[in-house]
Amino acid sequence: MSLLTDKKILLGITGSIAAYKVADWVRALRREGCQVTVVMTEAACRFISPLTMAALSGNPVHTGMFSAEAPETIPHISLAKEHDLLLIAPASAQTIARLAHGLADNLLATIALASSGPILVCPAMNSVMFQHPATQANLAIIRSYGYQVIEPDCGKMACGDEGPGRLTEWENARQAILTAFAPQDLADEQVLITAGPTRESFDPVRFLSNPSTGKMGYALAATARQRGATVTLISGPTGLTAPPGVRCIHVTTAVEMQAQVMACLEATTIVVKAAAVSDYRPAEPQPHKVKKGEAALSLPLVANPDILKELGKRKRDSAKFPLLIGFAAESRDHLTEGARKLQEKNLDLIVVNDIGGTEETGFGADTNRVTLLDRNGAQEDVPLLSKEETAHRIWDAVARLIDG
Repeated sequence: MSLLTDKKILLGITGSIAAYKVADWVRALRREGCQVTVVMTEAACRFISPLTMAALSGNPVHTGMFSAEAPETIPHISLAKEHDLLLIAPASAQTIARLAHGLADNLLATIALASSGPILVCPAMNSVMFQHPATQANLAIIRSYGYQVIEPDCGKMACGDEGPGRLTEWENARQAILTAFAPQDLADEQVLITAGPTRESFDPVRFLSNPSTGKMGYALAATARQRGATVTLISGPTGLTAPPGVRCIHVTTAVEMQAQVMACLEATTIVVKAAAVSDYRPAEPQPHKVKKGEAALSLPLVANPDILKELGKRKRDSAKFPLLIGFAAESRDHLTEGARKLQEKNLDLIVVNDIGGTEETGFGADTNRVTLLDRNGAQEDVPLLSKEETAHRIWDAVARLIDG
């Protein structure tokens, strides 16, 4: 179950050409189980039809201060009270000015004044308008009111200009919405996460690696950020984009990952080693491409550093050391192997992933089924969930360790 399941989102659309983009946002929210109600300003109705938004949301669209169908209701009060979050996207310069100065001259601005829940504002306008001192001053004012402003992207505008002002991508808005609903139990934590595979070169065009995509590690980084942590992600080669607000350090080899982990360790309070680090590397990498027929039938290997084991040893020798979480991907005897690694590597928590015989878990899958074993002997069998939901279950276990 997503954090967004059964949440009631009020979406305010204002007069910007970017209004057409939020039609897809409504569909995305509904796919995650949200109830979405749309409020449109008069100018917004010039860009996209209320009928379109009603069909996509499955609810009537509100455009005026008073309801002809139910004149006894007070829409700006009832809508503010009935919804968990107000998302204003796209937010025009005019609407931002209204919010900054507390005007109540249309339904959306009045709802904002009457709302006690979180308000997210996604500006979208010409880059010159966005950078104008008046707009920047208004954005600073609404931030001081507690509204969260999701910065626009840079790029080419509908008018042909180029610069900041494009409506942010949906994933950035989604992460901000999730953050608004997530527990902030990691707010004081400095979290270091490793993710993805490493690559160990044999020659300039070939390497040893594994099928890891980094999805689990990136999900852990995104959800830790949602829960308030300051997050550093050390990532091997993947095709993924770093989650919003996460510092990402890219590496290729196990030795490079080891160096970056140790460099970041001093400022860290929680370490999560989710990367699939290559255990071995070629003993003698070749400086030039090895031609067919020239390669030996055997490839001498040497062991890579065991980063997690090194961290566990440091933890044993230190009175104050970050909470240490490891992963074990096993194809057989997964609980026995997980318990062994928990003890051998001196971990606080290990996430045991049974990768044998199913496409629903393990490398490349969008879902996972794991077992959590902690230093106190507790065991939690987490059912098949999305990797994002699995990540939240892992952070729940971490939060219990911190509290305990």
